[in-house]
Amino acid sequence: MKLYKIEAGSFHVDGGAIFGVVPKRVWQKRYPCDEENFCQLNMRCLLVDTGDKRILIDTGTGNKQLEYLKYYKFRGVINFESALNQLGYHCSDITDVVLTHLHFDHCGGCTQFNEDHTKVELTFPNAIHWVGKTQWENFLNPNVREGDSYFTENMLPVLEAERLYLVSKNQWICPEVELRIFNGHTQGQLVSYIHSGVKTYVYVGDVIPVAPTIPVPWISAYDTYPITAMDEKKILLEEAAEKKQILFFEHDAYTECCTVKETFGKYRMDESFIL
Repeated sequence: MKLYKIEAGSFHVDGGAIFGVVPKRVWQKRYPCDEENFCQLNMRCLLVDTGDKRILIDTGTGNKQLEYLKYYKFRGVINFESALNQLGYHCSDITDVVLTHLHFDHCGGCTQFNEDHTKVELTFPNAIHWVGKTQWENFLNPNVREGDSYFTENMLPVLEAERLYLVSKNQWICPEVELRIFNGHTQGQLVSYIHSGVKTYVYVGDVIPVAPTIPVPWISAYDTYPITAMDEKKILLEEAAEKKQILFFEHDAYTECCTVKETFGKYRMDESFIL
């Protein structure tokens, strides 16, 4: 198995949104911000090549809505064909796209404008796109809080091309990659467990957006169901600490991966490293 991180760009969000009720004087010691209180978040995707499958986890924001979303100051948004070429692949080689959820910064790269900008087409035309069933339902009929995070042009072409697969329960894509449903941040978020020999990598998505939010009570103001988010995070962390699993962070601009340890019921980062 081969694992490749793909940095799909970065953007800036308010620190208070990332860290919720945690006071700034506490969180700013762990994660930097600028003079306007904005923190950099990355969009770190993961390509998993099992030999039989080439699985891409999340696709960043893409470039279709950058003007509309300019408030977030997106930087370095990639062209996936160019990025994959550097690794020896093409977009047409991707067999599966796993989407943690359908907020714009996670699925926007699934579709792109054609050359003359007259049509939106699939970026990965041969891939099955895996989405949580309840997340898809939320995408089609969003609540007031999440409505601005969903754009139909990101995903409806996938449905129309019959490349959408809805996940209603925990299941395996292949012997190496397992999908589990974690609610809280949003309904039906998918967390990928990648089993590579004796190591298991956990693509945590927005269950734990950045390493400083590992402690169970440290949840984002973006989490739609806060209590559920804490309960689900604890389930993930208990297993990660017990089995020495490696957490892979999508958004943390400064920490790519880490293990966690538990002390008297509390969780913290143990060892951090680069994939």
